[in-house]
Amino acid sequence: MSGDLWIFGYGSIMWRADFPYIESQSAYIKGWCRRFWQGSTDHRGIPGQPGRVVTLIEQPGEVCVGRAYRVRREQADDVLAGLDYREKGGYEQLLLNVYFDESNLTAGITYHATAENPDYLGEAPFPTIARQIASAQGPSGPNSEYIHNLHEALQQESATDAHVDAIFREVRLIEETLPAK
Repeated sequence: MSGDLWIFGYGSIMWRADFPYIESQSAYIKGWCRRFWQGSTDHRGIPGQPGRVVTLIEQPGEVCVGRAYRVRREQADDVLAGLDYREKGGYEQLLLNVYFDESNLTAGITYHATAENPDYLGEAPFPTIARQIASAQGPSGPNSEYIHNLHEALQQESATDAHVDAIFREVRLIEETLPAK
């Protein structure tokens, strides 16, 4: 590796970058969209009752806003090993162009889950996805916490994502009908 490594986060890495980095910037990728189509049995759900987390789906013309983290070249192997372990539940490394603006881009690595992995759940109606998120819980906490954190992280980036927003609204409606704890 000739220079520093850029990691692009579009899900939990946006609010929980648990690796050393020297810089963080708002960034985006082109030709991909974020979808709650990946099952989580290791973080936000359990086997038999998976949660749902985001993955990237190729979609020409789409833009996915996230956060990019610059990692020192000397730490890149260790950071990637840690992320490979963290993202072991069906995710693979993906090398792509990360944009900071239209004239400023760099190569970066992100993680995405494909339909070929055993935890992939695929598309479902928003209410179905929301019910699954509202009821799932795993070692990393409630699945609803994940969507709340993602929604907030996108707001901090001044970004909107129609898919996340629609599911977030559905989850909030479900939460409003639950008895107070």
